[in-house]
Amino acid sequence: MYKQFYGLNENPFNVTSDPSFFFSSAHHSEAFSYLTYGVRQRKGIILITGEIGTGKTTLCRTLLNTLDQKTKTAFILYPNFSELQLLQMVIKDFGIEIKSRNKSAIINALNDFLINETNHGNNVVLIIDESQNLKESQLEQIRLLSNLETEKEKLLQIILVGQPELCQKLKLTSLRQLNQRITIRYHIKPLEKEEMKQYILHRLKIAGSKGKIKFTNEATDEIFHYSFGTPRLINILCDRALLAGFVAETFTIDFAIIKKCIEEIG
Repeated sequence: MYKQFYGLNENPFNVTSDPSFFFSSAHHSEAFSYLTYGVRQRKGIILITGEIGTGKTTLCRTLLNTLDQKTKTAFILYPNFSELQLLQMVIKDFGIEIKSRNKSAIINALNDFLINETNHGNNVVLIIDESQNLKESQLEQIRLLSNLETEKEKLLQIILVGQPELCQKLKLTSLRQLNQRITIRYHIKPLEKEEMKQYILHRLKIAGSKGKIKFTNEATDEIFHYSFGTPRLINILCDRALLAGFVAETFTIDFAIIKKCIEEIG
């Protein structure tokens, strides 16, 4: 609605996980480095956690966009399936075709696929987002998948991405073997206040802003007070603020606009 008024090419504050808007905060850059290192060095199981809305999925999509053609990937979102359905989703995303879809056939087909890819010098990565929703039996199945290896390296790199409660789940006695196999762990924290200001400018620039849109210092302070640096909350509030600025026919987003938007959001 307001894109034409502000001269924007697209909405700068969508809450979708768009890697073209990826912002390299200190924590996100470090998390990205951990991920790329773990994948390239074939470290097996990698754990990435963060609170709701901290940009975990965007980070994963950014990783997928940077991997070369010799890295085969599967990305599972919202794994609210049975143990067998999860395995079926994995082989489907890898493009593995099998005649029988029972558990034994799937594991055998996946193992053959991994060996073939390794023999061709390729790497294979499985990313499971929202992993805090996985049941104990599913997490145990993931451990078994991590057993697929040669004498020298892991055939499958598994990235578990989820909210902090995933860490608590992994402390269960029944999952201690899986927990011990996690070689890399990283927790993404919200943005600092100065990072948040750069984050807002970054998204505006990517969307085509020529610098005409201004957020006052008082406005950004209030945004940080509301969001605590959580990207998703920043996006929701800034999107509403631009709409309010459009209605008021102003390019300056001040404290009064932000305060009103916070009241409307609730």
